[in-house]
Amino acid sequence: MSDIFTNFLTQIVFLHVVCAIIWLGGMIVLRYAVHFSMQEIAEPRIKIERSLQNLNNFFKLLIPSILLLLLSALILIYTLSLNQSTLYSTIILKEVIFTAMAAVFVFVYIKRNQAQKAFEMGEMLKTKNILILISKYLIPLNIFLGFIAVYLGVVLRAI
Repeated sequence: MSDIFTNFLTQIVFLHVVCAIIWLGGMIVLRYAVHFSMQEIAEPRIKIERSLQNLNNFFKLLIPSILLLLLSALILIYTLSLNQSTLYSTIILKEVIFTAMAAVFVFVYIKRNQAQKAFEMGEMLKTKNILILISKYLIPLNIFLGFIAVYLGVVLRAI
């Protein structure tokens, strides 16, 4: 089985990197480009509605990327026998960071759905407070963790 993956190692690494770019890059664009452009919308209801819509659209792209990122990581660990490498502790750290990022994502996903329900019930303040939690704290936290994960990935590619 390992031989099958060995023949496609370049493609698997490429897929892994592209999925990481989608996750990390998407969060950066969402937080530091889209978020600030949304502030120019004067009507609060439209701003909140678009923010919810942007998050929902991002999730449609992100969920398959996260799953493929996990799958490609497991294939790389297995195919390259990284569990026997001298950098195995780096792999474990990267797995811990991935798990933390995935947990934050699940929390954001749940909070976004709560915000959507609050919005539909006309609870604008509750919706706004949830979106502030997501944009000011949770997404920046995952961006920070993502940069660490990318750095660790570069360290691992050096072997």
